[in-house]
Amino acid sequence: MLVYKSEEIAVRELEKSDELLLVAWLSNSSVLQYYEGRDRPHDLEMVRESFYVDDDESRCIIEYNGKPIGYIQFYLLDEETRADYGYLETNEKIYGMDQFIGEIEYWNKGIGKKLVKSMVEYLVNHEGADKIVMDPQAWNLRALTCYERCGFKKIKVLKEHEEHEGELRDCWLIEYSRSN
Repeated sequence: MLVYKSEEIAVRELEKSDELLLVAWLSNSSVLQYYEGRDRPHDLEMVRESFYVDDDESRCIIEYNGKPIGYIQFYLLDEETRADYGYLETNEKIYGMDQFIGEIEYWNKGIGKKLVKSMVEYLVNHEGADKIVMDPQAWNLRALTCYERCGFKKIKVLKEHEEHEGELRDCWLIEYSRSN
């Protein structure tokens, strides 16, 4: 089911038939360098356990001109994540999101920026988000630059926040605020 369409980008709900796409993307070392880690190539079982679970996350496929090229998920922050990020003292509606472009021939073409901007617009205008947050790894300057160009601001470093390739890595908490 289509979540939204913006120019050449469409975001649709993840379907059972997408599992082999995820396996292909998440067994590619170039993709894994930035998402999950090269020490975690996914097979079909791992994809099913990680992406086909019943919870409150909206898991979607990104299409560019009708071709599936990546994955995006969005979700309201739960109480534990709100506490970790320092958002317990606010009643704002705060969404988190994560994404990757799995088809590497679509990298460095401005598609990530179009995707993030269109998802922000969707979350603000259709889901009523006051803020949107992400926690990219601090070393991932390409992603951070993209997100900053889309209106996200660095809030704070999350020390040793995420395990990646056998190490606990620092991440940036970044935020897009509707009021900016």
